[in-house]
Amino acid sequence: MLEYCQTEHRYLERPVGRFQPHMVRLWDDLFALCAKYGLRVLLTPFDTYWMGRRWRHHPYQQAQGGPGTTRAQWLRCPEMRAAIKNRLSFAAERWGGSGVLFAWDLWNELPPAKADHHAAGLAEFIHDVSQHLRTVETRCFGRAHLQTVSVFGSILRAHPGLGDLVFRHPDLDFATSHFYDAATISRPQNALDSALHTAELVRQVLAQLPANRPFFDSEHGPLDTFKGGRQLPEAFDDEYFRCMQWAHLAAGGVGGGLRWPYRYPHVLTHGMRAAQRSLASFVELLNWAQFQRHNLTAQVRLSTSAVRCVACGDGYQAVVWLVRPDALTTRAGRHRPLAALAVELLLPGLRPGPYHVYIWDTKAGQIRDQLLLQFESKQLAVLISTLEVDVALAIKPAS
Repeated sequence: MLEYCQTEHRYLERPVGRFQPHMVRLWDDLFALCAKYGLRVLLTPFDTYWMGRRWRHHPYQQAQGGPGTTRAQWLRCPEMRAAIKNRLSFAAERWGGSGVLFAWDLWNELPPAKADHHAAGLAEFIHDVSQHLRTVETRCFGRAHLQTVSVFGSILRAHPGLGDLVFRHPDLDFATSHFYDAATISRPQNALDSALHTAELVRQVLAQLPANRPFFDSEHGPLDTFKGGRQLPEAFDDEYFRCMQWAHLAAGGVGGGLRWPYRYPHVLTHGMRAAQRSLASFVELLNWAQFQRHNLTAQVRLSTSAVRCVACGDGYQAVVWLVRPDALTTRAGRHRPLAALAVELLLPGLRPGPYHVYIWDTKAGQIRDQLLLQFESKQLAVLISTLEVDVALAIKPAS
């Protein structure tokens, strides 16, 4: 988010159209640090949550000299639209050539209320702003960055028409949603339910996307726990994070999703960073440019009910996550070491031939074992002889 407006000291513009030097320097420094450490940024122009809660104080509000009146007119008012485009133009021209920016979230958590509950108005907003930004970037750099809009996932039940905008709008390059669920993700009682619900949400979204449109969850975390004045024990939070990211990837999402920390201080833990490093190393095992995956979770068969599975694949590659619910760290932060067990899985969908199966230790972040299997039947049989907590499988042709 280009500004964080819970207080009065972090507005990017004040007044509208005047970009505050101290905030521009902050972003200059942040982009330089990201370049130094190889990080990439999904950039959205506004902190819409605090902008809405403190709208009467915001520089875009008419009472503060801005163009906006009510929140419902944010995306419909021509003067507001011009200010939004100007902010995006400024950011694109200043940081778009840095190599750090990978995509734009044109509007954070797009809700119907921001355009008088009129889906056509939202579609027009996306088209107008998208084309404006592409024109600016093409003029400056000869190409444009990827674009998306995000949505607070829970409101899709009440406003299913938003799916046409967030998941299928023709001007967007990929889809994102924010995964929150009161019973699992927002107030987790165990790591498994949050992970499996994440996998199911990914499956539901993938079923709504046009062909070849990627998806990832761009915000999740224990929101309700944090709002209640508490934070999760670190050991459990690390497990919750780790399981959710592997479920997200194995269900067919891009990467492991993006976590809002909901911790003091407002950063990810060392354990979460280690989990990200493990996943980043794992994905190097597969050929993603040729991986036209779809969700296979319901089609995989396991030899024991003591293990749960999330999977995706195509005719040539697959990703599988296997987890033992009884071995996961509890909400109280206690680890439950158990004797290893064996599990065989039957994976459909692959074409006949030889396959490498890489068994990945998700905690250690390295290959634990490698199998070479010849597959000639309808299902690839993979035996994991020792499963302690969880493993990820990367399956690809051996030739």
